[in-house]
Amino acid sequence: MVKNEIKLSGRYKLQHFRAGVLLEEREYDNGVVDVGITSILDINFRDAATKLTLWAIGMIADPATLAAADVMSSHAGWTEFVSYAEATRPLWAPAAAAAKSISNSVARDFNINGSGTIHGTFTVDQDTKGGVTGTLWATAAFGSPIVVNAADLIRITYTVSGT
Repeated sequence: MVKNEIKLSGRYKLQHFRAGVLLEEREYDNGVVDVGITSILDINFRDAATKLTLWAIGMIADPATLAAADVMSSHAGWTEFVSYAEATRPLWAPAAAAAKSISNSVARDFNINGSGTIHGTFTVDQDTKGGVTGTLWATAAFGSPIVVNAADLIRITYTVSGT
């Protein structure tokens, strides 16, 4: 008998620029929330017609207490960071999957328009900035926060891999 297991994991890469100078670069793993796993199973094994067609990346504003049970309408341990110029959350636009991995080939930019502190990131199937609807896929907290100023640029790449 052949036994294969699928383990999904995600990894964010973040770059922080100020006045065109790269201040820091970080990579960190995410946790996939329960509703994200359920969505993948439901869509792929039950009803492919309900495929989610949009994924967006958001940032977490406050010291994050993340939980597997988090959903967009109820995540008491964190709030969204919205002090960036884009009218909506930047879309995660991945290239075709290859070698059990899928990633956006072009990093998503967040043009910061106010000062603040970023404590993490998330991926959701809605691009409404500050919105509380949609299917939350994953969340990740930084080991240490990033302090940003107006005119800073945050650039994020996100990769999902299976083993």
